[in-house]
Amino acid sequence: MKLFSYILVYRRFLLVVFTFLILLPLPIILRTKEAECAYTLFVVATFWLTEALPLSVTALLPGLMFPLLGIMPSKEVASVYFKDFHLLLIGVICLATSIEKWNLHKRIALRMVMMVGMNPAWLTLGFMISTAFLSMWLSNTSTAAMVMPIAEAVAQQIISAEAEVEATQMTYFRGSTNHGLEIDVITESVNGQETNERKEKPVPGYSNGAGKISSKMELEKNSGAGAKYRTKKDHMMCKLVCLSVAYSSTIGGLTTITGTSTNLIFAEHFNIRYPNCHCINFGSWFLMSFPAAVIILLLSWIWLQWLFLGFNFKEMFKCGKTKTVEQRVCAEVIKQEYQKLGPIRYQEVVTLVLFIVMALLWFSRDPGFVSGWSVLFSEYPGFATDSTVALLVGLLFFLIPAKRLTKTTPTGEIVAFDYSPLITWKEFQSFMPWDIAILVGGGFALADGCEAEAIHVNPLYILIPSTLCTSFAFLLPVANPPNAIVFSYGHLKVFDMVKAGLGVNIVGVAVVMLGMSTWIVTMFDLHTYPSWAPLISNETMPSQAPVF
Repeated sequence: MKLFSYILVYRRFLLVVFTFLILLPLPIILRTKEAECAYTLFVVATFWLTEALPLSVTALLPGLMFPLLGIMPSKEVASVYFKDFHLLLIGVICLATSIEKWNLHKRIALRMVMMVGMNPAWLTLGFMISTAFLSMWLSNTSTAAMVMPIAEAVAQQIISAEAEVEATQMTYFRGSTNHGLEIDVITESVNGQETNERKEKPVPGYSNGAGKISSKMELEKNSGAGAKYRTKKDHMMCKLVCLSVAYSSTIGGLTTITGTSTNLIFAEHFNIRYPNCHCINFGSWFLMSFPAAVIILLLSWIWLQWLFLGFNFKEMFKCGKTKTVEQRVCAEVIKQEYQKLGPIRYQEVVTLVLFIVMALLWFSRDPGFVSGWSVLFSEYPGFATDSTVALLVGLLFFLIPAKRLTKTTPTGEIVAFDYSPLITWKEFQSFMPWDIAILVGGGFALADGCEAEAIHVNPLYILIPSTLCTSFAFLLPVANPPNAIVFSYGHLKVFDMVKAGLGVNIVGVAVVMLGMSTWIVTMFDLHTYPSWAPLISNETMPSQAPVF
């Protein structure tokens, strides 16, 4: 028993040691470069899957093992760890730092929620749209961390408003003006969505009616919701809000190359591996993935709404319907939160302008259907990339003044002596995900040591769906950071995420399959083997190309 406890305590250390030892016969017995490369690949994959070592530390292993095994010189491996991707990431993080510093993200999110109204279904859609939009430009982790507190506050305000309404009804029922009537508040569930119906009938005494109402409310409070929630509906609403934020922060990232690290890794590796393609850029990726993301977002909204609250189409689309008390209260809360931000400031305007400029430059560099601004540098084709744009705009955040710095002279006069830019280097460092940078670099190093290619299929036919589906991490709290963030609020159980995430996973894969058979095939002519991909014959494959 004591031995088992020691094994449990030092399980990660033992896993690391035994992984190296168990896989060691592979390079020792076979003694080929392919086997040595496979040894490194399996070790790194095992540590990434089990997280026996921190992910970024595991990413450094190719830099150690490739030179020792004679696969790649140390200088070459080191150069692979810093790519064009990292310059793109730096520019994007500069934008994200300024957006968060000046609260532009809150203004965008609250404004979009104010536009869609306070009906639970439309409110959820509003949060999903605003979260997905922010995630197009920020990391899904940052987006979920920013939007979730706002969404949680709104959900709690809805619950509080409903509690106030019920308290008011109770006071009215116990008043002296209703002795001749018993008003039963019957709560019915239609597709999981509760509706209130009043029935009037004469009763001999007032106290019996109050007792019935009190018992009904007590029963509703205790039915399956637990002490933390007034009703089951409140609990379901909290679950819905959490998952809508988590999933939309991932779905929004699908639409841009900078939206997720998965997309960035794909674009960097693809453009290095196939430099003559010139078909994957910010504009082409957006045109390809945006329709898929919109479809996935809408279907996910319908699925989550039906799963947790039910869909009452008559209620949703009833024109001219008077708002309920709780909806009016929540709308007022959102309005107050927005008013707390005050009028839009100079710093927010500049950040928004730079944000738009960066997006326009990305789209117009080489859109494909028309000539972009890259033709101005036709003497150096392929030199300017999306990272060039990101760096150009990113540097402006360190240059453009945000506010003046003043000091008081001995005579009492206040004078300006310097200015503060939109962001400082210290602020940038606090936002820069260095662990992601190292992790991606390790992936590039591993890929450089494991090239092979002989199935004679357009590489995009495999890489596009693989990249998109890799982002469909909807199932478990540990699948990605947004899932973990919303899970930490305590409203969800693992089974809730499995049940909801399975449906969203199926939706995502189905939409990608639809895209691969319709508009994506047309955009990239996937049915033909492209001239920009190297052609390796099946006859020479065993001797010329490693199998890993």
